[in-house]
Amino acid sequence: MKQNEIGLLKESKEILTAIFTRYETEKNGLKEGQVSKKLEFYGENRTKKSKPKPVYLLLLKAFHDPFIYILMLLAVISLLTADFEAAIIMSVMIAFSVCISFIQSIRAQKASFSLQSFIENRTTVIRDGVKCEIETKYLVPGDIICLSTGVMIPADVRVFEAQDLFVNQSMLTGEALPVEKYSFSANENGTILESQNLSFMGTDVVSGIGRAVVLRTGDETIFGELAEMATATRDQTSFDKGVRAVSKMLFYFMLVMVPIVFSMNGFLKGDWLQAFMFSVAVAVGLTPEMLPMIVNTNLAKGAVKMAKEKVIVKELNAIQNLGAMDVLCTDKTGTLTCDQITLVQHIDASGNPSNSVLEDAFLNSYYQTGYKNVLDYAVIKHTEQTSDGLRSLKRMQKLDEIPFDFERRLLSVIIRERSADRMITKGAVREVFQICTHIEEKNEIKELTEKEKTKLSRFSETLNQQGMRVIGICYKDKPKASKFSSDDEENMIFKGFIGFLDPVKLSAADAVKRLNDKGVQVKVLTGDNEIVTKKVCQEVGISSERFLLGTEIENMNDTELHQAIQEVSILAKLSPLQKARIVTVLKKEGGHTVGFMGDGMNDAPALRKADVGISVDTATDITKDASSVILLEKSLTVLERGLVEGRTVFGNILKYVKMTASSNFGNVFSVLIASAFLPFLPMLSLQLLLQNLLYDFSQLTLPWDRMDDSFLEKPRKWNTKNMLRFILTIGPVSSIFDILTFVIMWNVFQANSISEQALFQSGWFVVGLLTQTLVVHMIRTEKVPFIQSTATKPVLISTLIIMGLGLVIPFTGFGHAMGFVNLPAMYFLFLVGILLSYMIVIQFVKQVYIKKFHDWI
Repeated sequence: MKQNEIGLLKESKEILTAIFTRYETEKNGLKEGQVSKKLEFYGENRTKKSKPKPVYLLLLKAFHDPFIYILMLLAVISLLTADFEAAIIMSVMIAFSVCISFIQSIRAQKASFSLQSFIENRTTVIRDGVKCEIETKYLVPGDIICLSTGVMIPADVRVFEAQDLFVNQSMLTGEALPVEKYSFSANENGTILESQNLSFMGTDVVSGIGRAVVLRTGDETIFGELAEMATATRDQTSFDKGVRAVSKMLFYFMLVMVPIVFSMNGFLKGDWLQAFMFSVAVAVGLTPEMLPMIVNTNLAKGAVKMAKEKVIVKELNAIQNLGAMDVLCTDKTGTLTCDQITLVQHIDASGNPSNSVLEDAFLNSYYQTGYKNVLDYAVIKHTEQTSDGLRSLKRMQKLDEIPFDFERRLLSVIIRERSADRMITKGAVREVFQICTHIEEKNEIKELTEKEKTKLSRFSETLNQQGMRVIGICYKDKPKASKFSSDDEENMIFKGFIGFLDPVKLSAADAVKRLNDKGVQVKVLTGDNEIVTKKVCQEVGISSERFLLGTEIENMNDTELHQAIQEVSILAKLSPLQKARIVTVLKKEGGHTVGFMGDGMNDAPALRKADVGISVDTATDITKDASSVILLEKSLTVLERGLVEGRTVFGNILKYVKMTASSNFGNVFSVLIASAFLPFLPMLSLQLLLQNLLYDFSQLTLPWDRMDDSFLEKPRKWNTKNMLRFILTIGPVSSIFDILTFVIMWNVFQANSISEQALFQSGWFVVGLLTQTLVVHMIRTEKVPFIQSTATKPVLISTLIIMGLGLVIPFTGFGHAMGFVNLPAMYFLFLVGILLSYMIVIQFVKQVYIKKFHDWI
C-alpha cells in the first residue's frame, strides 16, 4: 500500500475535530484568504497535465532504438557497397518502424490530456459559511463540499454527514452495485476502497445527500495515481526484449566475424580494398536485413486475420505477446459471467419455487418510484419473460410507497386490487425477519418462531455461498393507515426469497479448458468478494480451493507475493493498484508473459503493465488507450483464437530468424575456410549480395506459411540461448556441403586458379543459393518435409522461382556481367547429389537435435 493510501486510511479513523484541525477548516468551510494560500501550496485540483512535448522531440525519440540503429548502419553499408535495393528496403522499414513509434507517442500524450474529461468542471462548496459553486480545479484540501444525487465526487474526501448516501465506485472497483457511505467507519481492517466514510475522485453519488471534507486533490488522489499509471510508458514487453536480444546477438556475431574475414583476405590476397568490400558484403549477409519486413508483414497479416475473428490489434507486437502469453489475468464480471444481474430463484419459505413470491417481488419493483437498481430491473425483466399468469396490472392501483433507506434497508409499496389492499415489502433478509411475526407456508399462515428464523437464515446463507445476492419478501393484508410510514412495517408475514446471480457464460468453461490445454494459466483478479468469485470459478473449471485477498497482499513483499500467487488462481477484493502490482510481480519475479483482460478505468494501470493489455470496444477511452488488443466481443473464446494466431505469427518469424541466421553463419564459416586456401575470393562481393538478396526474396512468403499443431500447443518466447545453439548446430552442416562443393569445383572441374575463379564462384553461388532455399522446407517443421508436413503454396512457389533463377542466372547476360560463367552439364549431376545428401543429413541432424533438446523451432 502506498504512503498516500496509508495516510487516507488513517484519516478515515481519526475523530473529525482532528481532521478539521489538520486542514485548518470547520463545518462552515474555509475562508477566502486560506483558499489562495492552499491553492498556492497544493496546486490546482487536476491530474498532472504537463505541457505537451514538441512533435520534433517525439519524432527524435522514435529513432532512439538499438534495432533502428542496426538498420541505419546496414543501410549506410548497403549504399557504400552500391546495393541500392537493400538500402531502399531498409530505409522504408526504418521509416515504417519510426512512424509506428511516433504515432503511439502522440496517442499516449493525447490520452493523458483526455483524462480531464472524467472530472466535472464545477463543484458545490461551503466557504465562509456560504454555499457556492466553484470550478473544480480550484478545490483545495480542507474545503467542505456538498454531495447529492448525480454529483461526481471531485477529490478524495472524508464524509462527515450522510443521509442515504449511495456511491457508485465501479470506476475504481469494477463492481456495478453502489455502496453505502456513512459519517463513521466501522470497517477497521478492510482495504481503502472498502472504507465506509471515504469517497474518491471520479466516483459518483447515486442517491442521498451528504457533506464531506476534502483530503486529497489532483495527483495525490487515488484517481490521480491511476491516471499516472494508465498513461505511463508501457514496460518493455516479452517481444521487445526478444527482438533486442536477437539483434544484439547477431550484431555482436557480425562484429567478431567481419574483422576476421577482412584480415584473412587482406593478408592472404594482398588486395585490402577488395577484402574490405568483400567483408562488408559478408556483414550484410550475416545480418537478416529483411527481419523488420518479415516481422511487420507477419504482424500485419496476423492483425488482418484477427480482425475477422473480432480481435482488433492496436499495437502490432501485441500479436506475438499474445502467442507467448502463459498467464492470463482476467476480471470475473463480463468475461466469465454474462455481466448481467439475473433473477435465478423465487422460492417460498419451504424452499420450493413460487410464482406467488415472484409476483409480489415484481409488484414491489414495478410500482416503486425511487432509484431502481439492477436488482429491480432483473425482477421486472424476468417476470415479463416468464410469468404468463401474472395478475393484470390494469386491476391494480398503487396507494402509497415507503422509499428505501440504508437505515431500514427495506422498501414497501401499498397496492389495491379491486377492494383488497396489501403492503408488499422487500429488503435485506435480516431486516425483513425483524419486521415479520408470521410466515406463509403451504398456503397457511402461522407464527414465525425464533427456530424458524434460524432455519431460514441458514438457508439464506447457503444461497449466499452459491454466489447469490438474496432478498427477502414479506407482506400484510389490509394495512390500517391513510398515510403510510416506516412505522407501518411491522407484524408482517414472511413469504419467501428471491435470489440474483450474474450467470456464468456457457462458453466460459470450454474456453478456460482450451486455454489451459495451450499452456495458459487463468487467474481471476477482481474487486468482488471471494464467495461469489469462488462459486463462478468452480463452475468454469478454475481452481477455487484457495484464494488471496487484497488485505493479505498488502503485508507481502514481492517475493512472498509471487510465491503466494503461484499457489492460487483467485485474487479477490483487489484495488486497481494491487492488480497492477500482481501483473508486475508475475513478469519480474516469475518471468511470465502476462496478459491482462479488463474494461474499466480501474483496470487501466494493470493493462499498461501487462505484456499484452486486452480490453473491449465498449470500455472507456482511457482503458482502450492503455490496451494493446481490443475485443469486439468480451469472450475468452475469441481471445483463445487470437492466441493461436499469435503463436502462428511468432512461429513464422522464428523460422526466418533461425533459418537465415544459421545459413548465414554456415556461409561465413565456409568463407573463412575458403579464404584460407583459395588464391582468390570464393565469391565476389556483388555475387554474395545478389545471393543474399535472392534468398531474402524467397522468404517474403513465410508470413503465409502454416505452423504444425504441436507448435501451437504451448506458449512460445524468444530464447537467445536456444537460438545460438540452433545456429551452431545447423550452420556447420551447411558448411560441410559447401566444403564438398569446393573440393568438387577444385578437383573435378579444375577451377583451381585465378583464371578459373569465375567457374568456382558460379558453382558455389548455385549450391549456396539452392541449399539455403531448400533448407527452409527442412527447418520449417519438426516432421518429415513434403510427406508429413508441406508448406503453403506461396512458400512452395517462391522456392521454385528463386531456385529456378539461381540455376538460370549464370547462363544469362546479367550473370556474365556479375562475373558468372556457364556451368558444365556434369556439374548438375553433382548438384542433385549434393542437394539430396544435404536434405538427408539435415533431417538426420534434426531428429537427433529434437531427441536431445526436445525443441526445434
